[in-house]
Amino acid sequence: MRPQELNLLIIFDAIMTEGSISRAADRLAMTQPAVSNAVSRMRVAWKDELFVKHGRNIKPTLKADNMWQQIKAPINELSGVIAPKDFEPATANRTFRISAADIVVQMMMLPLRKLIEEEAPDINIHMVPYTIINTSEVLDDATVDLVIGASNTVPGTIRAEHLFHPEYVCVMRPGHPLSKGKLTIEKFAQAQHLLVSLSGDTVGVTDEYLASQGLSRRIAMTVNQFSMMPDLLVNSDLIAIAPLGPVACHIHKGELISVPYPFEIPAGSASLFWHTRQDKDQGLIWLRKHVKEIVIKAESEYRDFCNC
Repeated sequence: MRPQELNLLIIFDAIMTEGSISRAADRLAMTQPAVSNAVSRMRVAWKDELFVKHGRNIKPTLKADNMWQQIKAPINELSGVIAPKDFEPATANRTFRISAADIVVQMMMLPLRKLIEEEAPDINIHMVPYTIINTSEVLDDATVDLVIGASNTVPGTIRAEHLFHPEYVCVMRPGHPLSKGKLTIEKFAQAQHLLVSLSGDTVGVTDEYLASQGLSRRIAMTVNQFSMMPDLLVNSDLIAIAPLGPVACHIHKGELISVPYPFEIPAGSASLFWHTRQDKDQGLIWLRKHVKEIVIKAESEYRDFCNC
């Protein structure tokens, strides 16, 4: 294969991954006109329109989709082989994309930004919404460089590194009808529950346990961001089983209370995920190290904050 043909494939892969000429240009450190010119050459060489406008983005043709399915894995492997091995934070100019829930973003972004300003001023961090069900997909497609989320089963092409076991608490407002006396499993099941669902599901491990006891609960409200929990809990009769992070400050201030829940919640686990093709990417190794340190420290501070 001639070098110019390989270059076209790399540009094609970037456009397919990003769904946008401008974002592909940013990804490749090219100008937008240069990428557009490459698309023109692709259309001539491969005798297909390849991309059509779709709103603000572009949509691939059937031929483009079929081509990408055949070449994206080899291109990813090749990128891993030829990627620069050296990384100097002080001089590196690079953008990393991380997928994480809002609670993790809240934990890490300020410390990470301070670190970047001190050590790596030309590094950009772009956050991408996290959905628990697509961890391997977004890493396979190189939509993101890192995922921080719930530990789950992933294919052999995805690496996982444990971060922490989140502490869960049963929270409600002071003066809630259930705050007086022992919270039995029957009272718990009859309450109006708030659930944070990142996948859209309304059933979790709590519901599985209740079902095993012949009980069910009413999910009165779901939200897709942890940051929305405190205000709803403080100002309503909703209760929630929540990770400590988003409610720690409110418990400390007395705006929410934590009560013992009447059953054991299986320990969860949060992990850092990346694709095997980036195992030797020194930039990502640098980022992983600091993200891990920041997140673990923040989680520990939440526990200390509430004396949990």
